[in-house]
Amino acid sequence: MAELTHLDASGAANMVDVSEKDATTRTARATGLVVMLPETLRLIREGDAKKGDVIGTARLAGIMAAKRTHELIPLCHPLLLSKVRVDCEPDDGLPGLRVTAEVKVLGPTGVEMEALTAVSVACLTIYDMVKAADRGMRIEGIRLLAKDGGRSGAYRAEDRA
Repeated sequence: MAELTHLDASGAANMVDVSEKDATTRTARATGLVVMLPETLRLIREGDAKKGDVIGTARLAGIMAAKRTHELIPLCHPLLLSKVRVDCEPDDGLPGLRVTAEVKVLGPTGVEMEALTAVSVACLTIYDMVKAADRGMRIEGIRLLAKDGGRSGAYRAEDRA
């Protein structure tokens, strides 16, 4: 198991010093699900949610969240992100929405937390916008799908049944 880099010798949490690391292109992709009643998904698809455009609002909320990750997660570095993409795709099989985020930076540290934060906030926004119609929605499966760049190299999630 890898050493925890955010803890010093006494166990105190500290921000990792990345000043000696090379700036490289780093990307991360994350995903999550919002499972809901079929009627709720229909409301979203047809644009009949009382609060407005659920998918568009969730996409923007996810993008904004990725840019502010360092303000939400205590030991994250502020990064000048070069790309944030958030997609919310309807899925009748759930039923619900599949949310994915892709984040990119040229910098000394990775963007996994930014991708995960984007997905989390987009899912929460979906819940908020249609909770009046379906309080039983579930947010599930938020996880890192892939990351590239940096000293640790590439990562691809395995399917875990």
